[in-house]
Amino acid sequence: MKLNRRISGRIERPADKRRYVRRLFAGVAGRYDLTNDVMSLGLHRRWKRRLLARADLRPGHRVLDLAAGTGDLARGALDQAARGAFEVQVVAADLTLEMMRVGRGRPGPGLAGWIGADALRLPFPDGAFDRVVIGYGLRNFAGLDSALAESFRCLRPGGRLISLDFGHPRSEALRRIYLGYLDVSTRVAGWALHRDPESYVYIPESLRRFPDQREMVRRMEAAGFVECGYEDLMMGAMAVNYGDRR
Repeated sequence: MKLNRRISGRIERPADKRRYVRRLFAGVAGRYDLTNDVMSLGLHRRWKRRLLARADLRPGHRVLDLAAGTGDLARGALDQAARGAFEVQVVAADLTLEMMRVGRGRPGPGLAGWIGADALRLPFPDGAFDRVVIGYGLRNFAGLDSALAESFRCLRPGGRLISLDFGHPRSEALRRIYLGYLDVSTRVAGWALHRDPESYVYIPESLRRFPDQREMVRRMEAAGFVECGYEDLMMGAMAVNYGDRR
């Protein structure tokens, strides 16, 4: 598949990608939750539960939902703790204020805070959190390795980073079919939901540049994480990556 050169040119340099991503998500914030349900047929909720299961939340944990969007993972963490009859503190952080405004307006348990933040320069002290959870965010950061390093810095010893994102199936044939499907489905969704077929073309373009889940393990280890691994979902079309800070 050929790259979409118009989108590709906007995400090649970190500063350009940061501006593009912020503008993109500000524009789709009002229908972001609906879009997730439509494009995943509601399966994103199941995948996020798999991420939270890997988080292994414990009483008193401080949790950072990074690239929180409208706060699905943040609320999921609070719900998981409530079902276990214990309490956690959850902070949601995102680059796009419009997304967080939508999230704050949704019903559900209250968070410890909503904070506008760049994942490459997080406004938190060293060791501030026990868990950092990221749902479909690593792929959007202007610098992947810098974002991993910042997440590592903000975790206390014994803490854990868990990320859910689009994956790369091992089979070359399946990868081609998958990317072809994303090329078509993102245009259809963009037109149907926003009257703009380019709204979500960024998804397959960013995925083409994003490391597969096996390479992500190596990148996390290079950032200092240990016990790194991944869980394939949908034959590797989605994946949960995780690693601990010793």
